[in-house]
Amino acid sequence: MELLGIDIGGSGIKGAIINTETGGLISERHRIPTPESATPESISKVVKELIEHFNWKAAVGCSFPSIVRDGKCYSASNISKAWIGTQIDELFSKQCGGIPFYVANDADLAGFAEITLGAGKEKKGTVVMITIGTGIGSGVYFNGELIPNVELGQLFYIDGKPIEHFAADSARKREDLKLSKWAKRLDFFLNHAKLILSPDCFILGGGISKKFEKFKEELMVDVPIEVAHFKNNAGIIGAAMLAHQRIK
Repeated sequence: MELLGIDIGGSGIKGAIINTETGGLISERHRIPTPESATPESISKVVKELIEHFNWKAAVGCSFPSIVRDGKCYSASNISKAWIGTQIDELFSKQCGGIPFYVANDADLAGFAEITLGAGKEKKGTVVMITIGTGIGSGVYFNGELIPNVELGQLFYIDGKPIEHFAADSARKREDLKLSKWAKRLDFFLNHAKLILSPDCFILGGGISKKFEKFKEELMVDVPIEVAHFKNNAGIIGAAMLAHQRIK
């Protein structure tokens, strides 16, 4: 089935038409910068712009950077606090002429793509998808089954700030860190996650995953690490797969 997947991130909102059986992109990926305000109103307008760009009339899957239960937002770390309590699927559907939206946590959906079709396929035990970008997302799977909305990036680190403020790719850019120095921060985070979840495998995704070969030697955590097969498209692909799953 061919369905539109949309991935809402802290810096960009991306979409593409996906073959949900292979994970392949049927269209070019289209990206629009995330509005600085990142409010429900501003982001829903960008989602509508994406729908119009693809001239899309059918169901849409959407990965969203928050705790999501039954299509409703319950947290807001890298988006406006106004999102909390918003029924995301209904808002986007209303903005886009009534077409159905299916929404879940972004890292959970990136993990869905990787567990089903990518680097985590057929892996047993606890597999943790880590998405690294503006924040740090985490999707936890046990024997292929999702444990939803595990937000490891929100673990407290210094002065009550989440660890993603220290170890996300945005911190690397903000502080102009060399990859090697930033990777030591990522390693600290992965070791902490290991103590909490005792994973059998980490899968690293997000834009920084493209540079894995340049910093992998700095990662000392003694858990196998795979790079996301779908790289920074995993969220888009997982979103489209979610829509496929829900409309079957």
